[in-house]
Order: sequence, then structure tokens, then C-alpha cells
Amino acid sequence: MVSKASVFKSPHNEPTVRLTVAQAVVRFLANQYIERDGERSRFFAGCFGIFGHGNVAGMGQALLQAEVEAQQAGTEPALRYVLGRNEQAMVHTAAAYTRQKDRLQTWAVTASIGPGSTNMLTGAALATINRLPVLLLPSDTFATRVSAPVLQDLEQPHDNELTVNDAFKPLSRFFDRVWRPEQLPSALIGAMRVLTDPVETGAATIALPQDVQAEAFDWPESLFAERTWHVARPLPERAMIARAAEIIASARRPLIVAGGGVIYSGANDALTAFVEQTGIPVSETQAGKGSLPFDHPQAVGAVGSTGTTAANALAAEADVVIGIGTRYSDFTSASRTAFNNPDVRFVNINVASFDAVKQGGLSVVADAREAIEALTEALGDYSVSDDYRSRTTELAQEWDDTVTAAYRVEDDGSALNQSQVIGLANTLSEPRDVVVCAAGSMPGDLHKLWRTRDRKGYHVEYGYSCMGYEIAGGIGVKMAAPDRDVFVMVGDGSYLMMATELATAVQEGVKIIVVLVQNHGFASIGSLSESLGSQRFGTSYRYRDQSGRLAGDKLPVDLAANAASLGAEVIKVTTGAEFTDAVKVAKAGEHTTVIHVETDPMIYAPDSQSWWDVPVSQTSTLASTQEAYETYAEWKKVQRPYTKPTE
Repeated sequence: MVSKASVFKSPHNEPTVRLTVAQAVVRFLANQYIERDGERSRFFAGCFGIFGHGNVAGMGQALLQAEVEAQQAGTEPALRYVLGRNEQAMVHTAAAYTRQKDRLQTWAVTASIGPGSTNMLTGAALATINRLPVLLLPSDTFATRVSAPVLQDLEQPHDNELTVNDAFKPLSRFFDRVWRPEQLPSALIGAMRVLTDPVETGAATIALPQDVQAEAFDWPESLFAERTWHVARPLPERAMIARAAEIIASARRPLIVAGGGVIYSGANDALTAFVEQTGIPVSETQAGKGSLPFDHPQAVGAVGSTGTTAANALAAEADVVIGIGTRYSDFTSASRTAFNNPDVRFVNINVASFDAVKQGGLSVVADAREAIEALTEALGDYSVSDDYRSRTTELAQEWDDTVTAAYRVEDDGSALNQSQVIGLANTLSEPRDVVVCAAGSMPGDLHKLWRTRDRKGYHVEYGYSCMGYEIAGGIGVKMAAPDRDVFVMVGDGSYLMMATELATAVQEGVKIIVVLVQNHGFASIGSLSESLGSQRFGTSYRYRDQSGRLAGDKLPVDLAANAASLGAEVIKVTTGAEFTDAVKVAKAGEHTTVIHVETDPMIYAPDSQSWWDVPVSQTSTLASTQEAYETYAEWKKVQRPYTKPTE
């Protein structure tokens, strides 16, 4: 009940309640629910926010009022408020949270006008690219324009309605601006439709002018009634299942590419039953890692540019590729060089027709779980040959032996490399613990090296691969799964982008274990630069030397001291034994711990024997670039368009 709210009658004799626009937003969001398979839960876990003059008297006042009233009533606020340190980071935290929740719960994020709101643009892009539902509430300039131009107002002489928030339009799956209170209900309901739709979902943005946020209006009470949004499981057409089964049954060397859709639809058990019946091996995208446990007989691990040699060998030979819930990114297809059988055909199962038609494949538009179960029945007693099963097993074992060798740490006190750090973290973590990463060399190494044992144990943001996501994302994962330990793997370059969220973790009592790898620069781009003939230019954190180039001594950056200054507990390690002890201390502790370890960026993880299309300068005076272009030109000969339709 809102304090001192007046109740009126609408023209249709419906009771109304007088609230500001911001108060109405808070009350509406608190009463939104989602339901799938008969399980119902509140859709919004809360609201992240940083307040400025654009929202402090609007959304800030509304959230405060809701919190005070809940306290007076002896209850928890229906919409919990959390203060972040960076607007982009708050969106990352919300995105990570909803991914861990299989997109069945999320957060709203509010920011002030101007830079506060535009700081969320990167987060909006990340959420939309990864198909993750997040509600953004950027504040906007005065609707009345009575004081125009106001602070942080974008003036365009050709369009008085254009504000910086229009930049959200291409980055959002839904966008609206509430110039008048009467527009709010349609904006909120429109946003909810998109947020709860597995096909349409992504960032939903409702821009709220700062004067409108504080404006009072008589709202119909029905606007604030509990609403339950049903998440459907679209069934596949029988004719398409029959055609898909016919294509698969004709295959001698089929391969499954399991994407994020397997995880989000909860199709893991259905996939397990399907591959155990048919013997078809399963490769995984970044988002699909965890579709099968790493040691399942049909699991061959990561596929593509950062894949395993097992998955990539099978991909090169596959005559039928069954994509389940994947959008076929360039890393998954190794820039369209992975699937090289000249007669390869594709069967694509996806809830979104946009993704199902890719690679010229047979399009099965349906929920992943429903389609897999239908295919299992349709295929009857179909199974791959014993020889193919044996080949799958042999290739998987060879890669597993490679991983074991990469994990091995010599008991001689020597410094660690990144593969060994990953191996130690993997070995010392529990099966249900979650690893979080996003950018640098670490995601590729994790994709092929991390032995995933639980369907929600792997969380690498690789749709946008956004530097700075890691710590903010780790907070979101931990908030969504408080019973799991969360290992945030981050290099020094990405850490320096958004280390401030350590303070948010400390503030909220959210325990994460941050493994901070000191590379003294951008290890991933350094390696890529070298392979492209650019000699690691501009990728190391160095002083300028006497010639004026950034090639002098290493910068004396103390990341451990930085982490400690933000309230985290810090342990500096060098050897495997020290790292092991540090992880044990961190897991036993109750607070966020940063394990700082310096590694040698010149020792690489095992090669995927694959490729990623990054263009090389076609002409150069540098011998290194000339050599790199020759290699690039050879790979381009292998690249295939995959436009031939699967009949």
C-alpha cells in the first residue's frame, strides 16, 4: 500500500490509485510473474541503480518509498534495490543473473540521464546479442522542455525529440519513451512481452524523462494486479521431424552442435537420452558447454576456432550436422571452415526461425527439448556404426590426454602458465561450482580445456566477449545461485576495465573467487597480433622507451593492492602448491577473495587446429605481415559459404 495515496474512480467506475510514474513502474514490476512447465516465480529479482539528477527524485524516490513501506510492514521489498558502481557493470550483472536462471528471472536497471544512461549501451548490446532479458530504465531529458537545454541534453536542430537514449534503439529488442503518463502501461506491457519471449528476448528499454518520472497520475488498480507470463514450448511440425529423421538416418558420420538453446530449454536429459540411443557425438558451443558432462561417452567437447581436436576432426568429416539451439557464430563454424565434407547437410533445431535457417539447413522451428524428444521417437532404432562410435571414443580420449598434460604442474616450484591455472581451478572446484569469463585468451582456453560437470557450471559470455564483464557477471551468477561457489577467471587487461564491482560484491556480501591472471597486457590480442604479422604492437603495458615506442620496462601496476583497496581479501601466489592452498582458503571463507597469479603469456594452450577469419593486410613492407597474409590466403581457400539448401 502506498502511503497517502488517494483512491479515485475512473470513468469506467474502476478504482484508481494516485502514484508518480516511477512509483507506478516499481509497483508494476513487483507484480510480474513468469511460468514454465507449471512452475511460477516472480520475474524481477530487483532493481540495480545509480542515481543522479535524472532519476534520484523519480526512480530513486520510488524505490526508497517501497523499501521503507516494506520495512514498516515487516516484509521484504517486492523489488529489492542494489547500488552498483558502474552502469555498464550493472547491466552485465543482470545479464549474468538471468542467464544462470535460464532466462526465467531478471533485474531492472535504472540510471541517470546523459552519461549515466549511455554507459548502459554496451550492456544493452551484450544482452541483446546473447538473447538475455534485461529491463533498462534510462532517464531522459525534460518532456516539457520548459528548461531546455538542460544539463547533458543532446541538442539536434533538426529533431527536438532526439536524445542520447535513441542510441538504445538498435541495441534493444524493445524500445519506448514515456513522454506522458498515459503511455506507461503500453510501454511496460510491451517490454514484458519481449522479455518473456524466448525468440524475441534481449534488452528492453523504456526511457523515462526526468520530469515525467516524478509526475503524479491516477492509475487503474488493475494495472498493478499480478500478471503471469507463460513461456511456451513450441512443438515441431510432424512433417519437419519426419524429414529431419530421414536425413539423420541416412548419415554415416553425423555430429551434433549443441548451443545455448539446449541449456535454456532444459533439454539436457532429452539430449542425453537421444545420443545414448543413437550414438551421435555431441560438440558444444561456448553457450552450449555443459549440454553433456565432459566425460559422457558421446561428448567430444568444444567445436570451432576454440574447439578440441576431437570435435573439429569429426566436424571436418561430418555428413550431417545437427545444430540444436545454436546461432552458428564464426567461432562455432571456425569462420565457415569447420564443416568441410563437400556433401554435408544441416538440420537446425531452434526456437527462432532466424537461426534455424542458417547454413542452408533444414529448419525445425521448435523448443529444443520438444524437438529432441520427437526426433528420438522418430528415429526408432537408428544408431551410428560401431566403427564411428569407436572413432568418437578414441578422438575424445586423445584430447582428454592432451588436457591432462596441459593441466600437469611440476612439483618444482616453477611459475605457472595459464593452462595450469585453469587446470588447478577446475580440479579444485566442486562439480556444481561455476566458472565465469568473457574476454581475452581465457575464454578460448576455457572452452577447450575446462571439464564441465554440471549443466550450469560453465558461464563464458562470448556473444559479445565484453572486457570488464567478468567480475560484474560473477556477482550476477552468485546472486542467482548462492549455493554454488563462483570462480571468476580474468586477465589483467579485462580486470582493469571494471574492477570497481569488487566493491559491490563486498557491499552485498556476495562471495566470489576471482582468479586474477597478470599478463602485463592483452595476452589474447597479443597472440592474435603476432599471428597476423603485427608483432604484438600496442598490446603490452609498458613504459615508452628512448625511441618513443611502448617497448620499455613493464609498468609497476599492483593489481593485488588495487583489489585489496576495494575490500576484497587478496592472496598472491606463484606456484601450484600456493594456488592450491589459496583456493582452499577462498572456498572455506565467507568473503570475496582475489587470487593473484602471474603467468607466462608466451606459453599457449594446446592448439585447436582450427582458424578464425581476421583479415590480414594485403600489402605491407613488413616481412611478418607478408608471411601472415600467405597463411590467411590459404585458409580462405578452405572457407565455404554453406548456401546450398538441405533437401
